[in-house]
Amino acid sequence: MVRALVFDVGETLIDETRIWSRWADRLGVTRFTMLGVLGGMAALDRSFEDAFRLLRPGFDVEAEQEAWRRDDPDGLRVNFDADDLYPDVRPALAALRDLGHELIIAGNQPPQARDALAAMDLPVDAIHTSDGWGVSKPAPEFFAKVVAVSGREPGEILYVGDRLDNDVLPARAAGMRTALIRRGPWGHLHAERPRAAEADHVVDDLHALVAALAR
Repeated sequence: MVRALVFDVGETLIDETRIWSRWADRLGVTRFTMLGVLGGMAALDRSFEDAFRLLRPGFDVEAEQEAWRRDDPDGLRVNFDADDLYPDVRPALAALRDLGHELIIAGNQPPQARDALAAMDLPVDAIHTSDGWGVSKPAPEFFAKVVAVSGREPGEILYVGDRLDNDVLPARAAGMRTALIRRGPWGHLHAERPRAAEADHVVDDLHALVAALAR
């Protein structure tokens, strides 16, 4: 029986459209170009950092973020806020809590993301980030941390994410149950791959996950 659900952040809870659109504006390319190249990287199993390098050879992401911070200290830049939540997140989390599940957020995120998520006052029991843990997905140590903070047996945990490589497959290897959510470029592409069948659930949104668990 699933007793705890653990959620990835980007393209699971947070719609990253505004973040990537701001990056397009910053780089001086059209938003269509930015999003198209990003989708190409997803299809080729390349990292999003490769999208920057393709658009701007020799691009230094960290240096550009620091320059951006100086230019626009009060702007969101690469960050998110409550306006970026997918609309199903609050009601679905509330419904899952009503079903008696422990709810945890744990994803690959920079330090400021934890405060941004905490400010949203979501109905969850804990929020963790890769930066806080000092280890990132898909490392087995990340998923060992997930098990440790939940206090559950791995088989009682359902990890929810939008990627096979970062979420479903390593969580499954750690003994957890898994759900692949079909949204964002990686989610849609990965849901079509044969190994998506290894997920316990493949869903279009969190409402569908609530329905599956309620059954």
